[in-house]
Amino acid sequence: MPPFPPRVLVAEDDHEMRSLLVATLRRDGCVVEEAVDGADLLARLSAGFDLVISDVRMPGLTGLEVLARLRRAGGSTPFILITAFGDADLHAEARRVGTATVFDKPFDLDDLRTVAQISLARRGASRG
Repeated sequence: MPPFPPRVLVAEDDHEMRSLLVATLRRDGCVVEEAVDGADLLARLSAGFDLVISDVRMPGLTGLEVLARLRRAGGSTPFILITAFGDADLHAEARRVGTATVFDKPFDLDDLRTVAQISLARRGASRG
């Protein structure tokens, strides 16, 4: 991970899942902010984060829609999507739009942590 405390935004409408992700990332040394739905996620993106982890299906905007908007605006923040409704079409669309990866629920938390750490390390290296 980069030498500075990485800033991570977690967007998940399920309180328990969001709390689990936030607690895990904080234990890993990240500064974590939370978004409760797609509109909240979109509103918070301008604060500048090193990584975004977002559910796909949320009230209002989906995580995939927010990612697409971010990429169209020229944003390069790494984005990890999680979903309980992953199919081949969703995975293909997510890759096309520019996600780091998509995790299908239930997923192994250690796998997500590994991908998050790799994304943050790459982000830190590109800044250095």
